[in-house]
Amino acid sequence: MDDFRSLWTLEPGLDFLNHGSFGACPRAVLEAQSELRARMERQPLQFLARDLEGLLDEARAALGEFVGGDADDLAFVPNATTGVNTVLRSLDLRAGDEIVTTDHAYNSCRNALRWQEERGVKSVYARVPWPLSGPWQVVESVLAAITPRTRLVMIDHVTSPTGLVFPVTEIVRRLPNVDVLVDGAHAPGMLPLDLRSIGAAYYTGNCHKWLCTPKGSAFLHVRRDRQAAMKPIVYGHGLNSPRTDRGPFRLQFDWGGTDDPTPFLCIPVALKYLASLMPWPSIMARNHAMAVAGRRLLLEALRIPEPAPEFMLGSLASVPLPDYSGERPVHTGVWWHPFQKQLLQKHRIEAPVMIFPEFPRQLIRISAQIYNSLDQYGRLAEVLRHGA
Repeated sequence: MDDFRSLWTLEPGLDFLNHGSFGACPRAVLEAQSELRARMERQPLQFLARDLEGLLDEARAALGEFVGGDADDLAFVPNATTGVNTVLRSLDLRAGDEIVTTDHAYNSCRNALRWQEERGVKSVYARVPWPLSGPWQVVESVLAAITPRTRLVMIDHVTSPTGLVFPVTEIVRRLPNVDVLVDGAHAPGMLPLDLRSIGAAYYTGNCHKWLCTPKGSAFLHVRRDRQAAMKPIVYGHGLNSPRTDRGPFRLQFDWGGTDDPTPFLCIPVALKYLASLMPWPSIMARNHAMAVAGRRLLLEALRIPEPAPEFMLGSLASVPLPDYSGERPVHTGVWWHPFQKQLLQKHRIEAPVMIFPEFPRQLIRISAQIYNSLDQYGRLAEVLRHGA
């Protein structure tokens, strides 16, 4: 098997099974970013005021081709959380309106709903079972939560805690009169994407996870008929720009003030570099197979049945753990579950342990990227088998 790990800068001796949280960037892409930064600092005005617009266009074109969307419908944002907040703060909702999401939603996206809640909008949480038997349970749960007051559905493409691939295309199809915001934080590079076919009003995804770009690289895709209402979190020069060669959506989102744009500019580099290691369909298939095989080892060690069918997994997989027996772990900004801490300090294994769906239930989640190997999941399985 190819030794892809040497192409990353990951700490030697560490079984890093948590690519899903923040990604990890290959050496070659980091080097490309360094070159871009050096170019920017040699002549900052030339780079930021004259060259950047064209460079962003090139990056958007490459990304649009990869995710199946028109480049002009894409806006770069630093992360999917910003994408979700951008949509929620742009919507003209009224007291009594409802936003439907699920109890698998990412915590920061739940928090983003508070902006509308403060204005009297109600957040409705569809309860999606876990363990579950199939995607129809997701569809049934979401549809059951819809009322005449529903104005938006916010749905994960790949759930963060449970690693499930939700049937977002089916949900969008079944809700022709309700706009859907897809939190696709994990999807780009994990799953084949065709944003046109999905058809959601809004879709946001990270590039710094499974596409392995530098941190702070994500996109927001807004359907053409919804772009006029979208406003960036930060108003910059584009808000009152007199230019007519570009639309307001492009002008307002491309420049929000001075920042480091190199993570976005590395998207074409990362797409091409990883494809040079193996074709993207093969990367996705390999990572899926590795996540499934790793999960199987953990399930055997714990002697429990699968919590979801294999076809609902991408490159993430979660396994229930025995109920937590101590005081509830506190999330202080950096998740530091006692068992996760033990895994790292005693066994040199990095894998997130989370309370889900509610205390004292808990789970452990593994990720699969091409630098991972099956023996790493085997070591985690042995730890779980012996309960230490």
